[in-house]
Amino acid sequence: MIPDRIIEQGTLKIEGGRAAVEVRIPWYRALPGSCIAGAGLTVDGVAAPADSLRWQMNGKEFTFEELSTNTEEWWFPVDSAVLSGDLDLAVDAEHTVDVDLTLFIPYIVISDSEVLHIEEHDRKTMKAVAA
Repeated sequence: MIPDRIIEQGTLKIEGGRAAVEVRIPWYRALPGSCIAGAGLTVDGVAAPADSLRWQMNGKEFTFEELSTNTEEWWFPVDSAVLSGDLDLAVDAEHTVDVDLTLFIPYIVISDSEVLHIEEHDRKTMKAVAA
């Protein structure tokens, strides 16, 4: 719904072989962690390995498997989450960052056994800074 605002401009950080970027929810209402079905982080055409991806919100870090059943933590439209993964990048250099998000919208039922599922993408170019 709001894919061009997913990546927060100027938030690419590098620390110890990991890259992290702040992301905003592409939806107008808050969603529980269990509705964040997955994400992808690609920088300069190189994807972070899926098993290295981590999601941080409300000061806590999760794997996507941990998020799949989490109804205690919520992602609010006014809050940024942090998506990170194993990527070895140059600091103080411009990078092209791509983020893919897959979300379930639990209150929009589209069939007897299915809720709305959205896939969104954003791309930004920004300089990486040391965390």
